[in-house]
Amino acid sequence: MKEIYFDNSATTKPYTEVAEAVNSAINNMFYNPSSIYDKAIAVSKKMEDIRENIAGTINTKSKNIIFTSGGTESINTAINSSIRNSRGKHIVTTEYEHDATLNLIKKYEREGYTVTYIKPENGIIEVDRIVEAITPQTALLSVMHVNNETGNIIDINKLGNEVKKKNPATAIHIDAVQSYMKLKVDVDKSRADYLSVSGHKIHGIKGSGVLYARDTSRLNPMFLGGGQEKGYRCGTENTPGIFALGKAVEINDRDFTKNTQYINELKNYLKKSITDNIENIKINSPENGVCHILNVSFIGAKAEILLHTLESKGIYVSTGSACSSKKKGSHVLRSIGLKENEIEGAIRFSLSSLNTKEEIDLCIQELRAAVEDIRMITKFGRR
Repeated sequence: MKEIYFDNSATTKPYTEVAEAVNSAINNMFYNPSSIYDKAIAVSKKMEDIRENIAGTINTKSKNIIFTSGGTESINTAINSSIRNSRGKHIVTTEYEHDATLNLIKKYEREGYTVTYIKPENGIIEVDRIVEAITPQTALLSVMHVNNETGNIIDINKLGNEVKKKNPATAIHIDAVQSYMKLKVDVDKSRADYLSVSGHKIHGIKGSGVLYARDTSRLNPMFLGGGQEKGYRCGTENTPGIFALGKAVEINDRDFTKNTQYINELKNYLKKSITDNIENIKINSPENGVCHILNVSFIGAKAEILLHTLESKGIYVSTGSACSSKKKGSHVLRSIGLKENEIEGAIRFSLSSLNTKEEIDLCIQELRAAVEDIRMITKFGRR
């Protein structure tokens, strides 16, 4: 059986054109963009063209785009900058954020900041509940646009406008790692002060990302050095990663409507195939969630065993966020109120435009057999 990859929220396979862009950066345009001879200047010029194109996809100017090593660095820079530029000692976030957000905010909590963690209700977080938590002392609001395990979407445009009405001084950080190039993102409409993006989630390569900052003068860089990225992110630029990111954005933006509609069709087909063929399941993703994520609990079949059984057949899925997959139990699924047996049996399927319905059909055959075998061994449903 050919390999079937349904773990695109963890990382994506680079497009062929992306691999070619990386090859060009390594073999033909390997020059340091800070050097002043013509070939180095050409590399710098290409970087600026990519920066401008990325800026256009979120309705901002190129001066507001900083290249980073990925989502974690972008998130950390945004949160640290927000806190250090505010006299407020209050932070608002949600219980089901990515660890890159939660672990840093917990550090500030240990240092004396007050943190309000919004808990999902019925698997979702309403904008009004977040806005209610904002106070005159709120320095930062940091939320995921799309949850990386369930696919729940927060209306960041409504959220941003309501928050700024209540406290204009509250900095808004949007983790757009799972939403960028899956949903339209407009930093003016969302009133975002910071927005984080990762290249390897959109068919770029690992080690590349973007931080949008509305006011770059308020950034507190994580790295100091030779003044690259106008001093906002020092260190010789990762030109292969940036070239890959640029090509991935170009392709995704060009094919945005076609790709997102196709991926959503695949998700609906997968969901129906599971519900039609396997009993005792629980769909954990909301009905109107993002196009590429479907989280399902297979009651009585431990997810880790199910994952490795599918792996033996060349099918790759996930038990949750790749960054926390080795930890016991998903904090995201626990936050949305799942029972322990539902958490134990939860599998995340995450799709891309490279997947097909034929792959889903093959997956369902193996998935059904695996679930039945595991349940028989564990004597699920027997008295």
